[in-house]
Amino acid sequence: QVQLVESGGGLVQAGGSLRLSCVASGNIGRIDVTYWDRQAPGKQREMVASITDGGSANYVDSVKGRFTISRDNAKNTMYLQMNSLKPEDTAVYYCHVPTADGRNYWGKGTLVTVSA
Repeated sequence: QVQLVESGGGLVQAGGSLRLSCVASGNIGRIDVTYWDRQAPGKQREMVASITDGGSANYVDSVKGRFTISRDNAKNTMYLQMNSLKPEDTAVYYCHVPTADGRNYWGKGTLVTVSA
C-alpha cells in the first residue's frame, strides 16, 4: 500500500501562485513516473504534469510555461509550482503514483480555487 497526502491548495486571485506538495509513504519501492492530475467541476480528470525518476517533465498544453513539476526522491515528495494562475485552473489536484506492480494510487486531493 502507498499513501499519498497532498497539500498547498487554497483560494488565490487570477495571476497568483501556489505550490502544491505530495508526500508518499508506505511500500513505495522504485517509482518511475509520477503525475499531478486535476478534476474541475463537471469535467473529467486530466493529467496536468508528469515527471520521471530522472527528472524529465511533461505538461498538458494549457499549463506549459506556467506550472513546474519537481520531485525530491530522498523525501518521497513531489511538488507542483503553479504561477500565473487562471480561473480555468480551478480544480481538485491529485497526486498520482503508479507502482512497479501495476497498481495506481491517488491521494484525496487538494482544492485550488482561482478567482477572477
